[in-house]
Amino acid sequence: MIPYFCLKSGKQLYTIIDIETTGQSYKDGKITEIALYRHNGIQVVDSFASLVNPECHIPYFITELTGIDNNMVAGAPKFYEIAKKIVELTAGSIFVAHNVSFDYKFIQEEFRRLGYEYKRKTMCTVKLSRKYLPGHTSYSLGKICDDLNIGIDGRHRAAGDALATVQLFEMILQKHINGSGNGEAFQKKLF
Repeated sequence: MIPYFCLKSGKQLYTIIDIETTGQSYKDGKITEIALYRHNGIQVVDSFASLVNPECHIPYFITELTGIDNNMVAGAPKFYEIAKKIVELTAGSIFVAHNVSFDYKFIQEEFRRLGYEYKRKTMCTVKLSRKYLPGHTSYSLGKICDDLNIGIDGRHRAAGDALATVQLFEMILQKHINGSGNGEAFQKKLF
């Protein structure tokens, strides 16, 4: 986890990422869907989203949660077929996600299975939300987005959750640049 950095809007690149998986454990689970939005600190400048064939059975409870079933991913690319795109979109950027350790560990494990060591600096919008948007009863993506009137078109789908995380991240960046609104001045360090 990157402890801090100096914000230079438009110069620092971020890739906001969300994945859907076959379960909670990155060691046993596989990715079924991924969405990446490359952001320059001002706006999204590139994106990629795809279903992913996990090459294993998707449990019923996951299908109930995400709507992604075995038939949907049967013709989707396997992870190794999209791995290069993921490397390219995240190169030179900070890997941003809501509960970043979940998404990052799954992606690292998928790359490890291919014999590739995937490393990026990371940033967690859960932790940033607690710092810049205090006072919420829950910082789960659904709850914080409800509180902040951020719509999620496709909850528990990678693109919908990632786009909501982009909006949340942009709110956090604005709070960082403009101060917290409670008299705090610009903070040099985002996290």
